[in-house]
Order: sequence, then C-alpha cells, then structure tokens
Amino acid sequence: MERLLWVLALAALAALVFFGMRRGWLARARRQAAELPPFPERPADPGAETLTPATGMYIGTTSADDWQDRIAVGDIGHRANGTAHLHAQGLLIERDGASAVWVPAASVVDARLDHKLANKVVPGAGLVVVTWRLGDQLLDTGFRGDDKQAQTEWVEAIRSLPAHTTSNESEDG
Repeated sequence: MERLLWVLALAALAALVFFGMRRGWLARARRQAAELPPFPERPADPGAETLTPATGMYIGTTSADDWQDRIAVGDIGHRANGTAHLHAQGLLIERDGASAVWVPAASVVDARLDHKLANKVVPGAGLVVVTWRLGDQLLDTGFRGDDKQAQTEWVEAIRSLPAHTTSNESEDG
C-alpha cells in the first residue's frame, strides 16, 4: 500500500510539472504573438534555387540576442525534419508535419555557423544560423543539414543574397 501511495504521488508530481511546462509555453506564445508581426508567407514564385536543396533538421527560431528564447508563436517553435531551399528571393525551410518557414532575402541580416540555438547544442559549428529581421525584432533561425561539408557553402550563399547587407555595410553606406 505504501508503494502505491509513492507511485501515485510521483505520478501527480509529474503531471503537475507537465501542466506547468505547457502553461508556460502557452503564455510565451501569447506574449510573443502580441510582440511579433505575422511571419512572412512563402511567395508563389520565390525565384530560381541557387543551391541544391539540403535535407536535415529545422532546429528552431529564437530572439537574436538570446539563443535560448525560442519563438513559440504558431508551430514555429517545433523542431522538425525538413528540407532547406535557397531561392533568389529568400530561404525556404519546408518542415515535415509543420508549416514552412520563409525568410525573405530583404530581411536577412547575416548568416553564420554556430554550435547552439533553441536549447540545442551540437559539437563543433554544426548549425547554419540565419539572423533576420521580422518587424522591429531580430531573430535567429537554425538548420542542421545532413551534409556537414556543405554548410559553409550555405552560409556564403545566404550572405550573398541580393538584398542582403551586413551591419558594417549599412553603417558605411
């Protein structure tokens, strides 16, 4: 009987923890929905693909100043396997079982290889992270490609998108 009480108490504690986590996630989503404008929709014609599509995993989108502040609006916060496509007009990440993420070329601020994003840490610099502007907010979106050798090429290609300007270029010009 005593063992049953301990098991029930542990199950109740686990349920309370999961309830608190869900409540926190929903509160974060409500707060961010009020702060962020709607995410951009994929255009009907995004232009020619500039790289071969890359399969891998969409890691998530965070505030650019905090790699752990995951964006929870809609299903943007959900990790998913997917395919990244780089078009002349922007970056498209098609996610399995979730909505696609579209980052317009005009919104791209920078791209880099990193080892952490959205509470995911990988050895070395295993993530392609794109910093981009959504309204007044800077966001980081991360993708971990299956082909690690191509990730540097992806960073270079994203940086060379037509409307892309680095912070140094905008200060000089």
